[in-house]
Amino acid sequence: MKRALGPALKILALRMPALAIPVLAIPTLLFSGTMRAADAPVVVTSIKPIHSLVSAIMQGVGEPELIVDGAASPHTYNLKPSNARALQDAKVIFWVGPGLEAFLEKPLQALGRDASIAALDDAPGLVKLPFREGGAFEPHDDGDEHDSASAAPEHEHAEADHDHDPFDTHLWLDPMNAKAMAAMITTTLVAADPANALTYQGNAKALDDKLDALDTEIKGMVTPVKDKPFIVFHDAYQYFEHRYGIRVAGSITVSPETIPGAERVSEIHRKVGELGATCVFAEPQFEPRLVNVVIEGTRAKSGVLDPEAATLKAGSDLYFTLMRGIADSMKDCLSSA
Repeated sequence: MKRALGPALKILALRMPALAIPVLAIPTLLFSGTMRAADAPVVVTSIKPIHSLVSAIMQGVGEPELIVDGAASPHTYNLKPSNARALQDAKVIFWVGPGLEAFLEKPLQALGRDASIAALDDAPGLVKLPFREGGAFEPHDDGDEHDSASAAPEHEHAEADHDHDPFDTHLWLDPMNAKAMAAMITTTLVAADPANALTYQGNAKALDDKLDALDTEIKGMVTPVKDKPFIVFHDAYQYFEHRYGIRVAGSITVSPETIPGAERVSEIHRKVGELGATCVFAEPQFEPRLVNVVIEGTRAKSGVLDPEAATLKAGSDLYFTLMRGIADSMKDCLSSA
């Protein structure tokens, strides 16, 4: 019996070191992974489109936190206690700037003192278009879809709350602006977290290529309908319009914080008929019945555009879903009108 067990025990003894190595390695690997997660900087972002770009660049390092989540809008958002704690703990904070997220201006001064704060409306290479006061009802010059910002029509002053804001802040609705913001995001993250610089830079290059492909894709989607005029809920689409040469004929309200009165709605209803607008687009987080009033008795159809991604789940792919969704909604409504 002893002689029978001897070789078996000897074989088992020879195999045990090989079996033990991965078992012993598991805690080390788990510990290493925990350390990598712990080493990731705490990054806070303001709105979903910005969170999406930052998430794409941070893949493999960490996940940024988001302030304006769910169906909330930066135009009407109130900071929560959890948001305040996130700002206090942050190493890096990304926002568009005070023209869009006015609710963040004072909290950033009070809570973000230890963080690197990047206002992406300062990103080098951005195309900035002047804010259009009064609803943008005048026909646009479609001679060159890439005319300079100064070619945009001027309107008399309408909303006092935009006095401090010389340009339209919906900058992300042009993929080339998204590329400029992504470059600033990358530079900021590399400076704050040089240990992960190569990952950030590699992700940024991949994102840059995806944005170029997206730009080409959207151009193909909207080109067949770009000459059909339409009305939007609020004037948030200038950058999309400027990039792709589409024809926004006007907006129901200049600022979504201000619900238009009966006189304004009647004026827009009349303009829909005069301009031959084929579609009037609502937005998911604002009053949809106004759109029904505007199109009543006209041939115009209604659709929905979501410029701030209110209905979309946050994540690295959100930006692409958002932009394709806008192009799809425009194409579908305008093609059938």
